[in-house]
Amino acid sequence: MSVAVVNSFTITEFVNDKAKFDGFVNEWFARIDENGDGKLSRDKIRGRLGMLLPFGSELPPQQENEEIFKRFDEDGNGALDLKEFKALMTEIMNAAARSIGGSPVIVLLGKDSLLMKAVQHELATRSSHS
Repeated sequence: MSVAVVNSFTITEFVNDKAKFDGFVNEWFARIDENGDGKLSRDKIRGRLGMLLPFGSELPPQQENEEIFKRFDEDGNGALDLKEFKALMTEIMNAAARSIGGSPVIVLLGKDSLLMKAVQHELATRSSHS
């Protein structure tokens, strides 16, 4: 775990860096898609929601899972493909940015969490501009 200071800019800049964000989404998709079939079923996602949702949720896990599939399973096949998963990840990050706003917030982050990747991106961008 690490402590970091983030604001909406930290997150939106990461999401807007298409190459970095897509690489992160691809990495997480592959991590969750353990059998490599290119589809994330409800069962595959069910155990991983804690990793995907940085601030938790007020919905029970089963209902939360159903809401995700209602909203992001565009083709209705009962699984999320890479494109649908990217839309989910983008929405999660944008929601995090909206909830944090422009004021700096101190957060405790896991080493592979969504927000940690945004913080690492911001630090790398800053150091390349120095």
